[in-house]
Amino acid sequence: MVVITLVSTQLRNLRRLVVLRTIEVAGQIGATAVAAYGIGLALPTAILFTLSAGLACVNLWTWWRLHKPWPVTDAELMAHLVLDIGVLTALLYFSGGSTNPFVTLYLLPLSIAAAMLPVRYTWTLVGVTLACYSVLLFTYIPLPHEAGSFGWLTTLLPPGLGGEHAAHGGQADFGLHVLGMWFNFAVSAGLIAWFVARMAHSLRERDRQLAQAREAALRNEQLIALGMLAAGAAHELSTPLATMAVIAHELERDHMADPALAQDVRLLRTQTEACKDILTRLTASAGEARAGPMVGVSCEHYLRQLVERWQLLRPQIVLDTRYAGTQPAPVIAAERTLEQALLNLLNNAADVSPMGIELEGSWTEAQLTIEIRDRGPGISADMAQRAGQAFFTTKGPRGLGIGLFLANASIERYGGEVNLFNREGGGACVRVNLPLHALRPAA
Repeated sequence: MVVITLVSTQLRNLRRLVVLRTIEVAGQIGATAVAAYGIGLALPTAILFTLSAGLACVNLWTWWRLHKPWPVTDAELMAHLVLDIGVLTALLYFSGGSTNPFVTLYLLPLSIAAAMLPVRYTWTLVGVTLACYSVLLFTYIPLPHEAGSFGWLTTLLPPGLGGEHAAHGGQADFGLHVLGMWFNFAVSAGLIAWFVARMAHSLRERDRQLAQAREAALRNEQLIALGMLAAGAAHELSTPLATMAVIAHELERDHMADPALAQDVRLLRTQTEACKDILTRLTASAGEARAGPMVGVSCEHYLRQLVERWQLLRPQIVLDTRYAGTQPAPVIAAERTLEQALLNLLNNAADVSPMGIELEGSWTEAQLTIEIRDRGPGISADMAQRAGQAFFTTKGPRGLGIGLFLANASIERYGGEVNLFNREGGGACVRVNLPLHALRPAA
């Protein structure tokens, strides 16, 4: 099974936001200092510097928070951007409101949200920024009209434009200009929310597909390696298993007078023959193309055959079975790899719950669901994250760590999925969902 998490990605995004906010705070302080002490505008510098200092404190706290093992969520990133918008709105309120040329900085958090967050958060920020901008159209502290020591800059404007803008505060034309700025901002915000968000979503989707492709390639390489090892092991085990079968048969014949010993030897012979049968079926089916369509059987009959074959391998385990579904049950035809996958899941459950396990099979016309339940220790958080990885096992030295890995890989070939979760009262449950369209016998 694959466990995908976005925590690391959002953690990197929050780090980038901290760096960007550092630049933002430095720019706010610099702009306030130049306007107040360089140009000579009469601004409430104490309030403006306090707002910037408060944002810097939040940035320091965020930097400290980044070193804690807390997951970074989309909502947290959204809260940081809303805070930035709030501080920017306060700064603009005390420095001209919507007439301040820096009002277009509202587009910055929108662009960040479109690139980092889901679409619903981006459109929420569009509404927040438009509301703040609209409030600043009517409520703000105007900038003083005196040009200060930088009045000579107006002489660089085209003739007539400098004088026009020097007294634009009371002109109706400038009011139309400010309204046009607001409309331009609304259009720009909508375009960012629409196009940039869609582009960012496409990039995230591409990255997800690439990650899945890399994971599938790695899993295929591991499966090929395991297949080669299995083929070699099957060839090497055939001789000792044949020897064990002959010796077990002779021991059973020589100790017929001792019923207890004869029963143990009979069990040993049965298990040896089961191993030989597994190897025979493995070598017969590996690498061979189908000579014709497989014979289909009903879902119920398939599960009953599976249980009978497994009980030959684990006769000492009590298996409680239940079957339910539409009748007549849908007909399926599956390769031996699926059967082996389900046997592996049954063996895993029996290993942790030797007192007994349960199997429940249910089906509809579209899906076959198999639940294997045990009363073992359950699934820990670490196992939930690593379950299905090759060579990961909780059985110690006696475990190979490939049972669940092979089962998951085989079931995924049919478009199915394997879900592990703890059950009420203790123990674990493995749920296998298989779409029947992938198991239909060929016509």
